[in-house]
Amino acid sequence: MKHNTHGIDHIGLTVPDIEDATTFFIEAFSAEIVYDTYTKKETPRTSHETTTRLGIAENMAERAIRMIGLPNGPQIELFEFEGGTQRSAITPADFGWQHVAFYVDDIDQAVHDIERAGGKRNADPIELSGVEAGKGNLFCYCKTPWGSTIELISYPTPQPYLEKASRRKWPV
Repeated sequence: MKHNTHGIDHIGLTVPDIEDATTFFIEAFSAEIVYDTYTKKETPRTSHETTTRLGIAENMAERAIRMIGLPNGPQIELFEFEGGTQRSAITPADFGWQHVAFYVDDIDQAVHDIERAGGKRNADPIELSGVEAGKGNLFCYCKTPWGSTIELISYPTPQPYLEKASRRKWPV
């Protein structure tokens, strides 16, 4: 018997500073803190069990974990680590989860909010094409203050994929 998948519960994101990242998501996306799983007031987690469970180098320490919630959709679980060496954020051309897309009503205001919160746009919003096309349907890639890629997407006009799709991206 196959299991029942309900959807994405949360997306894990490692950040250089959990407080700064929390502020960015609050200011840019109206996120809220749901809970702290592990705080900087506690001793850093450096055990072999922790590094094995997470698949990280033995010289790294888990410093803090916080779950933040967006107005709709999955949560984002923020992680902060210390010690060892950390690589900078990947780009869309690197292997691995490359970006998180945020569905917004007003893409220009969302870009403004990201920039006000310390992020930056890669380029101005452009029209969606093909099965996503429609009047006012736009997307824009941006960077967080620490360099992770985020996409803003807005589609006020029904997208052509809906004509043949057996499933919608968002419920009606």
